[in-house]
Amino acid sequence: MSEQKRKYEKRARAEAEAQTRRRITESAVELHGTLGPARTTMSAVAERAGVRRSTLYRHFPDERALFGACSAHWAGENPPPDIGRWGAIEDPAARLDTALSELYAYYRRGRGLRGNAARRTRAAIGHALAFRTWQDLSRGQGLDDRGAVELMSRLVSAVV
Repeated sequence: MSEQKRKYEKRARAEAEAQTRRRITESAVELHGTLGPARTTMSAVAERAGVRRSTLYRHFPDERALFGACSAHWAGENPPPDIGRWGAIEDPAARLDTALSELYAYYRRGRGLRGNAARRTRAAIGHALAFRTWQDLSRGQGLDDRGAVELMSRLVSAVV
């Protein structure tokens, strides 16, 4: 076999693997949006993607790896609004209108995934985002912002 043919076959295999991985990831995104992450099984993802479970596990050894890929894929396809751009809008009413319009559109795109998040996950994220949580961690507990971020990130990760 010629070197050129080997390179072509290697490239074709890599492309097929990437397509399979993307199909699995997109299937997970779809199921997370309709069923929710907690009720999405690896078997259901494999079935939706049209692959065997062994193929799914070759790409994603566990649910955490699949969830990470799913989240990254969704975030890449649905970036949040550019809040820095809003500051350039001089008129306060126009700035608010633009901000809310873009933010609500972002929420609408993610409503399936966010709406189906497990209750404990939503509670942990909500707690981490609350002003009173930051206030207690910084003032009451004496943590600096970095310490509070690390603590809350670990809390949310432990729940997920």
